Amino acid sequence: METTQIAERKLDVTILEPRMKHPTIFEWFDNMKGGDSFIIHNDHDPKPVYYQLLGERGNIFKFDYLEQGPEVWEVRITKLTPEEGETVGELVAKDYRKAQVFKKFGIDFCCGGKKSVAQVCKEKGISQDQLEAELVAMDEAEQNRQAEYDKWEPSFLADYIVNMHHKYVREAIPALYEYTTKIARVHGQRHPELLEVVKHFTNVANELESHMPKEERVLFPYIKQLDEAKKSGVKMEPAAFGSIQNPINMMEMEHDHAGRELEMIRELTNNYTLPADACATYTVAFKKLQEFEDDLFRHIHLENNILFPKAIEMEKEVVK
Repeated sequence: METTQIAERKLDVTILEPRMKHPTIFEWFDNMKGGDSFIIHNDHDPKPVYYQLLGERGNIFKFDYLEQGPEVWEVRITKLTPEEGETVGELVAKDYRKAQVFKKFGIDFCCGGKKSVAQVCKEKGISQDQLEAELVAMDEAEQNRQAEYDKWEPSFLADYIVNMHHKYVREAIPALYEYTTKIARVHGQRHPELLEVVKHFTNVANELESHMPKEERVLFPYIKQLDEAKKSGVKMEPAAFGSIQNPINMMEMEHDHAGRELEMIRELTNNYTLPADACATYTVAFKKLQEFEDDLFRHIHLENNILFPKAIEMEKEVVK
């Protein structure tokens, strides 16, 4: 006896008026029962729908990409039953940065990683709305980094570097100390390179912890003075340290030192390749180290290639 397969419902978002796109998706979603799904068809990435659903409905759905451009984007949205929901471990596996949020709330993403977010929040008396809001905020913060930095005024860019990158470094260092020393202690006998990883990370952490205050207390305030003088059309006396090129040379040399330490870590870990016996903490440590490296190189790029050249040109214009 032949069975007839029922075609999955598909919503073509491209034919809807812009103001009706999200409301229609929400209407379809709200009318589903747990376990049901539908596909949305679009001409661009519907990621904003994911954020809106998560923010307004909570973690009660799955969002699976079937096609990812460049012309056609299709996503299956599945409504979960109340007992379902992505587990803590699944969320960390998809985005290792979320481990930082779970750690803040005292949630075990390693041994207790098989529990759903709803279950963990219920057991620990944690506000699920607050936890999920922080997970969404982390995603949005990453998106906001993709700004057009070169168009920003030097003073604003300097503040951005302090508030985003310096803040990130200060928050990431304690967690990375903990992760790297833990995996070196547990796995160091089988993977002696982890002991070297701890050494190089300690070097780069010490370097940055002495480097950032120099920028915040000396170089960046001077750049802001130059920026203000340029806007006001006034001339400035030379700085006590002479040309701005002097502290910039020092900062760039320290950037090189930090970069070399991270390159050594990448070499020791074979580009952060995980061994077969890697546990969840091992995985998060490597992902977090890679994130730290990515952030630092973006941080150094903003200074060496955008902020510092602008500062040098401003000094030529406004210093007597």
